[in-house]
Amino acid sequence: MDILYLLIPLSVVLVLLVLAGLWWAIFRGQFENVDQEGERILRDG
Repeated sequence: MDILYLLIPLSVVLVLLVLAGLWWAIFRGQFENVDQEGERILRDG
């Protein structure tokens, strides 16, 4: 039961890190032109 006092805060911190990474990627423009990148891979070959 004592392990829950460690695992619950660690899981909350992990979720916050994932959300911060997603926020960073969205606002840095990582998902702006997804379709064209897929077509670029096909054209280069």
